[in-house]
Amino acid sequence: MKVYAYAKTIGECEQLNSKTQAVLEVAAIMHDIACPLCREKYGNTNGQYQEIEGVILAEEFLKDSCYFDEFIERVIFLVGHHHTFKDIEGIDYQILIEADYIINADESNYTKENIHNAMKRIFKTETGISLLKSIYKI
Repeated sequence: MKVYAYAKTIGECEQLNSKTQAVLEVAAIMHDIACPLCREKYGNTNGQYQEIEGVILAEEFLKDSCYFDEFIERVIFLVGHHHTFKDIEGIDYQILIEADYIINADESNYTKENIHNAMKRIFKTETGISLLKSIYKI
């Protein structure tokens, strides 16, 4: 739920339209859906495994939902790419990456150098950059 809170905040501050905000929020809630399975199946929660298994689990979970196909496809895409930092297309994807990184930096004790480099290379939104600077004092 931490990633959800940051994603929601960044999306609102960046003034996303309501459809994109909704996709972002559902993807943020579901982004780590594969973590329990990955721990059991692989012994860890490596991002690559999360992306592979997450697509399958998210698709299964959302298939009978009331969401439109396009909405579901985008959420599944985001769940399946939330650890892929290259070729980021779409503000929802960008924000999910930023929100997840903010939490992972804390939980994995990233160095100031790593955080600073991520800010320069990965972060694009004003809100995400501002949050990263304020949280990690960089």
